[in-house]
Amino acid sequence: MKWTESDIGVYVKEKEYVDTAVIPLIPISLTSNVKSTVSMGEYISIIANELERQLKGRLLLVPAFTYLQTEDEASRTARLKQVEAELMEGGMKHIITLTSDVDWKQSENQLSSGLLWMPAIPLEHMDEQYKVETVSAQIKQVLQFVTNKWQSSIKG
Repeated sequence: MKWTESDIGVYVKEKEYVDTAVIPLIPISLTSNVKSTVSMGEYISIIANELERQLKGRLLLVPAFTYLQTEDEASRTARLKQVEAELMEGGMKHIITLTSDVDWKQSENQLSSGLLWMPAIPLEHMDEQYKVETVSAQIKQVLQFVTNKWQSSIKG
């Protein structure tokens, strides 16, 4: 389910079945490495939307968590932890954060969410069929990560 009025209406009715939130982590910068920064955000957005499409009814794709590329680690981690706390208070049992920014790996142990880092694959010059195949291959790995999260909570 997406963060839209119609999907949230369904979410409210079916809340007991939707226990996972997905947060795309999207960097912003117009001063340095602009193209690679945009590429990271675009790639994560594509992955997040495809994940939502495949698991609609089981997870909620919340709006992207945006941060300045130059923002210090402590500040952005503290802000993300506030978002995680709100989602957990609202009933989410699992939170998955998706990023192409390797810097988030330094904060991973401070987060409640399962952080999934994926290097951005530049899709700009790929033909459409190869783009679809590339994203599909990545989505299989993301689905495995999410499934493992769900299974580990059943065992634990």
